[in-house]
Amino acid sequence: MAGEVTATGLSKSQIAHRWIKARIAEGRFSPGYRLVLGQLAQELGVSVVPVREAIRMLEAEGLVTFERNVGAQVAMVDESEYQHTMQTLALVEGYAAALAAPLVRPEALAEARSLNADLAACLGDFEPTRFTALNRTFHTVLFAACPNPQVLDLVERGWNRLSALRTSTFSFVPGRARESVAEHETILGLIESGAPAAGIEQAVRAHRLATLEAFLAHQAARHP
Repeated sequence: MAGEVTATGLSKSQIAHRWIKARIAEGRFSPGYRLVLGQLAQELGVSVVPVREAIRMLEAEGLVTFERNVGAQVAMVDESEYQHTMQTLALVEGYAAALAAPLVRPEALAEARSLNADLAACLGDFEPTRFTALNRTFHTVLFAACPNPQVLDLVERGWNRLSALRTSTFSFVPGRARESVAEHETILGLIESGAPAAGIEQAVRAHRLATLEAFLAHQAARHP
């Protein structure tokens, strides 16, 4: 029984609740991480019933979200901070990419295209964490040649802040991944064709904000 009291004086669901909550606090179960009941039950050595009750408690606390056809996931740490970080990053990364564009070497563009092909290959059997890691590397290739070290530092700080906030936005809005790959191709085309800096800056900025808008729309649909 889920409410059965163990030798610790806690029910199995309470033990499961504390165990999962501790791993969320430690970052081992980071935002977007899928909480698979059977897997957690096996690790805890209990049935899925107390784990399910623990998940419900964590959902009530705002630490976990649950969606049909997706299941339970660790919630975003701080949605407002994520929004502010994405808005800021859209500005500074767009500018960094525009400054870097004339300096991006052909081999770097070839690397970016290869990375985007890897991203496209991830779409079939979607793995949000792998997609996010490749996505960061792709973007790094584009802005790494930025000649302004202060702008470059702001971009890297923004990406690091995002990493601390969530594992992957694409865990929450996986449909956004396909659009993101297509937008990468557009950005690469602009850089390769020697497009004006303003056009490149706007494309990168719009690309970043589109991911934010997809996430905000997803959250609004969950809490109408």
